[in-house]
Amino acid sequence: MFDIGWSELLILGIITLLFVGPKELPVFLRTIGRFTSVVRKQAAEFRAQFDEAMRDTELDQIRKDVAGLRDEVSSTVRQAKSSVESELAEATREADIVAKSAQTPALPKAGSTEAASAVQTETVDAPQKAPEAVAEPVPVAVPAGTAVPTQQEEKSRL
Repeated sequence: MFDIGWSELLILGIITLLFVGPKELPVFLRTIGRFTSVVRKQAAEFRAQFDEAMRDTELDQIRKDVAGLRDEVSSTVRQAKSSVESELAEATREADIVAKSAQTPALPKAGSTEAASAVQTETVDAPQKAPEAVAEPVPVAVPAGTAVPTQQEEKSRL
C-alpha cells in the first residue's frame, strides 16, 4: 500500500529507536499495534456497511425492476380481460337482439291505422286443392306382353 521497502523500514526503526529510546520501545510498538488493529476494525466495519448499502441498493433496484415487470404484466392481463369482456358483452347483446326478433314478429306501432288494418287483413284461408298436372307423363318403354292401363282407364277406376 505504501510501497515501503526493507531499507526504508530499517531507517524508520533506527529513527524510532533514537527518539523513543530502547526502554520505551516495546510499549510504543504495542501502542502502535493496538492503534493499527483499531484502524483495521473500523475499516472492516466501514467496508461491511458500504457493502450492505450496495446490496440494499442493488436489491432496491431489483425490487423496482420486478415491480415494473409485475405492473406491466398485470396491465396487459387487465387489457386482455377487458377486451374479452367487451367482446362477450357485445356478442350477448347481439344474441339477445336476435332472440327478441325471433320471438316477437315486427308489428306497426300500436294505435296507428296500419296496425289495425294489419291485424284485420291477416286471415288464413282454407287450403286449396293443388292444380292438376298440365303436361302428360312421358311414355315408358314396357316389355311386350304386359298390359299398361291408359289414363282413361285409370280415371274410370277412381
